[in-house]
Amino acid sequence: MYGVLLIVVLVITGGAIAFIGDRLGSKIGKKRLSIFGLRPRHTSILITILTGICITTLTFGVMAAVSENVRTALFGMEKLNRTMQETQSRLQQAGFDLADAQQEQQKAAGELKKSQAEVDRLQTEQQTLTDRAQQLAAGNARLEEAKATLLEQNSGLTTENGRLAAGNEKLASANGQLTENNKQLEKRTTELRQGLETIREGDISFRAGEVIASGVIRGNRADDEVRADMGTLIQLANRNVAQRLGVNDESSSIWIYQPEYDKAAETIARSRSDMVVRIVAAGNLVRGEPVRTNLQLFQNSVIYKKNEFIIARPFKMTGSGNGEAEHVVMSFLQDVNAAATARGILPDPIRGSVGVMEGSQFYDLVQTLSPLNGTVLLSAYARTDTDALGPLRINLKLETDKTP
Repeated sequence: MYGVLLIVVLVITGGAIAFIGDRLGSKIGKKRLSIFGLRPRHTSILITILTGICITTLTFGVMAAVSENVRTALFGMEKLNRTMQETQSRLQQAGFDLADAQQEQQKAAGELKKSQAEVDRLQTEQQTLTDRAQQLAAGNARLEEAKATLLEQNSGLTTENGRLAAGNEKLASANGQLTENNKQLEKRTTELRQGLETIREGDISFRAGEVIASGVIRGNRADDEVRADMGTLIQLANRNVAQRLGVNDESSSIWIYQPEYDKAAETIARSRSDMVVRIVAAGNLVRGEPVRTNLQLFQNSVIYKKNEFIIARPFKMTGSGNGEAEHVVMSFLQDVNAAATARGILPDPIRGSVGVMEGSQFYDLVQTLSPLNGTVLLSAYARTDTDALGPLRINLKLETDKTP
């Protein structure tokens, strides 16, 4: 609205000035007036020019007076251009700064993520350490309780030590008498040992480690059931002792240390497998002495199935007769015994043997080997299912490799 009013004012003012100039020029022309010594015609032209100058001057003057933008366009254009260039330069620099700031912001965002992850990790570790600290605190509380208990026990032990010290004084006074008695007992023991050794060299009923009785007792059962089976095995041992000694009394002829017996019964009751139980002589036993024994326990299992292969060995035969054949068979039986023992069959503690063989089979094999000349192969097989207790019953087979 302000611009329209300004244009209207300029139009009216320009028209008024033009009208005045035209009227003034007409009068000067009619009166043929002269300015600065010019001709009337030239004077009229000069008046017209001055009128146009006045209109233009007045127009720009009014516009400059009423509008700051006009003043800036007329007198401050170069400054405005410089300002615009500077502004554009600053704007471009601000764009560069903004890009740098965005890069820094992205970098800061990455660092922030790393920092957040580190904070999460530290919080997790802090929680772990807190839990650990609580556990340690609980442990310390238990240790304090245990410490208090130990202090009470220590106090009781101190009192007991005082009482024992008094008793030690009494024992020290009696020690002299006991020393003298010990000397006499040692002398008597030496005499008895010499006599016992003399007796043992005579009629020995059982050798140390000799199996008096053995059997398999099922494990993983009630304690009273296990003890019942052990009682049956002890009765068998008593019968064997009575037969060896040539007496009819089979009651209470063997002696077993009670804690050893209880521990063996407990072991068998808790075992998930059957157990081989051996009652063996604790030492060389002379007729008339108590038969002191020990218990031996072994886990039982089937070592060989019926007809299962045991071992095979090649032998070089020269046809020298029965002596060579017997030597070969005995050597092979020793190898069978070693293989079966290594497999898990319990050997006889005195002889070290684990198996039995029929005499007829031994004789037949010797007779077969005697005339052979060359390499032969002897093989052994289990005759029946055999467990760790044994004995191992075997079948021997002969295969002739070559005969020249």
